[in-house]
Amino acid sequence: MILSSINKTRVALGALFGHVRRAGPGAQSARRQLCSKPQQSHSEPTAQSALPNSGEAVQPGFKIPGYKLSDFDKKILLWAGRFKTKEQIPEIVSFEMIDGARNKVRVKACYAMIVLTVVGCLGMVILGKQAVGRHESLTSLNMEKKARWRQEAQRETEAAAVVVAGEKTQ
Repeated sequence: MILSSINKTRVALGALFGHVRRAGPGAQSARRQLCSKPQQSHSEPTAQSALPNSGEAVQPGFKIPGYKLSDFDKKILLWAGRFKTKEQIPEIVSFEMIDGARNKVRVKACYAMIVLTVVGCLGMVILGKQAVGRHESLTSLNMEKKARWRQEAQRETEAAAVVVAGEKTQ
């Protein structure tokens, strides 16, 4: 009973994560369980990839030959150091180039955040040591604030008592 449930779990996880099975011991390629599209070799064109009236092959729909850049993408390419000036950037670049530039800028931003975090921590340590030198602590500041609140509350109750006593005498 336990073994059957383990086997069912293994099969379910294999289907979930696209488990690859070999067709047999002599099989050259693996067939994915979740893919229903038949595999085609890339070396020879098929009848579907060519237009019926022309002799040239059509590029597949999923392959993008280039990427048209926005202004922000051009700035990313400059920040990443791919080009020196904005005029050197072509109208269309490969997706790999813009993706690599984005990754490089993303890493630079992470490094900048790490540096800012370390600088902020060092600043807080310095401010804390200065506060200790002035004999300030959160406990003493809290006690002073609560003492002020108590004095204000006592003054308000005394003022209210004077007003009530003044009304009674009239």
